[in-house]
Amino acid sequence: MRQKTELEITLQAVATGEARSSGMEGTEARTAKTKVESQAALGPLMEVIVERDNLRKALAHVKRNKGAAGIDGMSLDALAPHLKEHWPAIRAQLLEGTYKPQPVRRVEIPKASGGTRSLGIPTVLDRFIQQAVLQVLQAEWDPTFSEHSFGFRPKRSAHQAVARAQELIASGHDIVVDLDLEKFFDRVNHDILMGLVAKRVADKRVLKLIRGFLTAGVLMDGLVGPTEEGTPQGGPLSPLLSNLMLDVLDKELERRGHHFVRYADDCNVYVRSRRAGERAMASIERFLTKRLKLKVNKAKSAVARPVKRKFLGFSFTKGKQPRRRIAPQSRTRFRSRVRELTRRTRGRSLAQIIKELSVYLIGWRGYFGFCETPSVLRELDQWIRPNAFFTSPGLATVTVPNAV
Repeated sequence: MRQKTELEITLQAVATGEARSSGMEGTEARTAKTKVESQAALGPLMEVIVERDNLRKALAHVKRNKGAAGIDGMSLDALAPHLKEHWPAIRAQLLEGTYKPQPVRRVEIPKASGGTRSLGIPTVLDRFIQQAVLQVLQAEWDPTFSEHSFGFRPKRSAHQAVARAQELIASGHDIVVDLDLEKFFDRVNHDILMGLVAKRVADKRVLKLIRGFLTAGVLMDGLVGPTEEGTPQGGPLSPLLSNLMLDVLDKELERRGHHFVRYADDCNVYVRSRRAGERAMASIERFLTKRLKLKVNKAKSAVARPVKRKFLGFSFTKGKQPRRRIAPQSRTRFRSRVRELTRRTRGRSLAQIIKELSVYLIGWRGYFGFCETPSVLRELDQWIRPNAFFTSPGLATVTVPNAV
């Protein structure tokens, strides 16, 4: 019998007569001022998280996303058999509020803009549980988030964020306050974040579990260290918790009447004059420091014309009807990556190089094909062929997109 079928037998739904934990409606949740709070969030939530259909969706999602093993070395292929054998005990721990997440495995990956970014890789079991929690909480929280937030939300995308920025510039808001939050994911204050979670979740078991994920610790160089702040990138819950934290900023910007677009920790505010931009930058910086204990990276933040800044890899042309263009930094990184992939000293066969390059080009074209400057794509297409030593037309082509 297939593992999926076996797992469905194991991940039993909560029995109808199962006793629900009393006292789950904490004082913090009763006094919450969140605009939209569902009745489900005010009652026991862990039973909803461990419901069979939710778990099946979580398992399918984690397997589809693939990913490396955590500190215990368990692979994704081993997760289903592990759950088949151990799920009753794990489920009991979750319902009793005694489940303890394992530390994450720290890895450093290169950033497109230079330097490295720290990722915290949870074990596959913790990823599965985080995903199950995410599915329930996101359904409750997402409708309450700002319409100006586009990152890591259902049915929202980076392209929509860029298009919205373009609309704001075309409407005469042609000065951008480009805010860069310094190491945002590493600096999130746990107490502030958990206070925000507690306004929306009354189930103390869920609150304890989320804090457990935040403070599980990190394995690096063979030693486990504490995590006293931050929400490590690498787990399914991290983007949702980050959006919850920055929704406080969104609501403040809305209250002030600002025109803005936010994608995760990348936030651009659009104003009509440089003077207004400087005032906005100063006041927003004070708000972030005082309310959320977050720091603006002054070296990477600026008040400028949109043509001089990049947003999610794009920039914009001058004029009353700005067009989306590929930012110069993105074109530079593209050329560097192509050179790296086609370097003959990498020890790859021509077939391997073609395969790797094709995967990169298809993904790159899928994203940056959203630009409205086809001449740049033609230029890059002409540059690729001799540099990638292709003789067959079309192997490395970057096709000109249809009008968007």
